[in-house]
Amino acid sequence: MYNIGDKIVYPMHGAGVIESIEEREILGQKKDYYVVKIPVGDMKVMIPINNVEDIGIREIISTKEADKVFAVLGEHDENANANWNKRYRENMSKIKSGNIYEVAGVVRSLMQREKDKGLSTGERKMLNSAKQILVSELVLAKNMEQLEIEKIIDNYIHI
Repeated sequence: MYNIGDKIVYPMHGAGVIESIEEREILGQKKDYYVVKIPVGDMKVMIPINNVEDIGIREIISTKEADKVFAVLGEHDENANANWNKRYRENMSKIKSGNIYEVAGVVRSLMQREKDKGLSTGERKMLNSAKQILVSELVLAKNMEQLEIEKIIDNYIHI
């Protein structure tokens, strides 16, 4: 169980801080929810406490682990699948995993692909979503501003 003030990651949405724990009645059922403020995109989400494990909620990474994420961004991309449909499914699976290193790999490969060949509309949306997820966690892990983190990411990928 998490507490108010804890920094957590909600896969597919990003990292945030638990602002409150509230009981709400939805469709006739009373449940307790974490109310989480996600700094990137200025979003608030409500997460049912009893679904936390199923959803894959986890604590944010440490500062040291954040440095490892930057290292992943600096690696040369392995041969990405040429079939965009298969590549899209593989990347979506990595994003849904909630694993920050996997998300960083998706951001790296899509940013490199965008620079080299351009992206389809679907992959551009995926890049924006993955980048938001990545940046939101790094902002909290490194205690830095969003623009600072985005500049660091761009520098690692040499844009």
